[in-house]
Amino acid sequence: MILVTGGAGFIGSNIIAAFDEAGMDVAVCDRLGTDDKWRNLAKRSLRAFIAPESLPKYLESERTNIDAVIHMGAISSTTATDADFIIHNNFELSRTLWEWCAEHEVRFIYASSAATYGEGGNGFSDNWVDAELKKLRPLNLYGWSKHLFDRYVARTVELGQPVPPQFAGLKFFNVYGPNEQHKGSMKSVVAELFPKVTNSEPARLFRSYHPDYGDGGQLRDFVYVRDCVDVVMWLFATPNVSGIFNVGSGQARSFADLAGATMLAVGRTPEIEFIEMPEELRNKYQYYTEADISSLRNHGYNQAPTPLDEGITDYVTRYLMNTTDPHR
Repeated sequence: MILVTGGAGFIGSNIIAAFDEAGMDVAVCDRLGTDDKWRNLAKRSLRAFIAPESLPKYLESERTNIDAVIHMGAISSTTATDADFIIHNNFELSRTLWEWCAEHEVRFIYASSAATYGEGGNGFSDNWVDAELKKLRPLNLYGWSKHLFDRYVARTVELGQPVPPQFAGLKFFNVYGPNEQHKGSMKSVVAELFPKVTNSEPARLFRSYHPDYGDGGQLRDFVYVRDCVDVVMWLFATPNVSGIFNVGSGQARSFADLAGATMLAVGRTPEIEFIEMPEELRNKYQYYTEADISSLRNHGYNQAPTPLDEGITDYVTRYLMNTTDPHR
């Protein structure tokens, strides 16, 4: 049985879909709230649904039945400011689950983030020895909380302390795809643009405030969520592989490329306007990210990433334009 924390969320629900389709028993730990987040799981068969406050009791009762914990649960807003709340959810809970998995010999796969790299001045290599990790400078509280746990993992391994039989931290880059509508302002730019460009509006992107990047030329490693799921499923099938890995396409593309592909997918000629970026974001903005995915390759993962135009077309036509069944 697989336990997925944050399983009703964006990446978590896509992971659950893959395990469910593979015939695996899946339990979910999450909160659904009062919106339509529950729809992310509407097609799935679940062994259990656990509220976060009930998780310790559930772990104790099912400790001999859980094969792996896939820890996707987190406060993922890059604009969050409640540091105590973020550390409790993103660091302390992760550490508790890590220690439980180590004690009970349960495999542990968790979500890290490309936000740990900050503005990228130290590169985007997923060398996870602590001496390298400590060089990184995340730009926001969310990125720091993820970085803090990555460093905890690295130090635990380096000190020879107990670890789960398999562990993997996944530094997700800019993920887009089905089941993200509940994320509000934190959903992908594709999902943000879609209702506007289908309403005959232009795609509106932030102006650049960096001399090396033109308006719309800011670069990101955009990765389709199905590629993230493929990595998780490969790791689950390859229990001898552990480490902290980048999960991206390995190719930086511009926001103008993404906006153009979105408009083409809905049948429109690209039309882009540029707007001012809020001042509070300008000093925390990443102008370039590109995942170095050589570590995954060196460990045997050989699935080709989905090209940006192909991924956006699939997302738009199969999900965003599907008003009756838009969820994975």
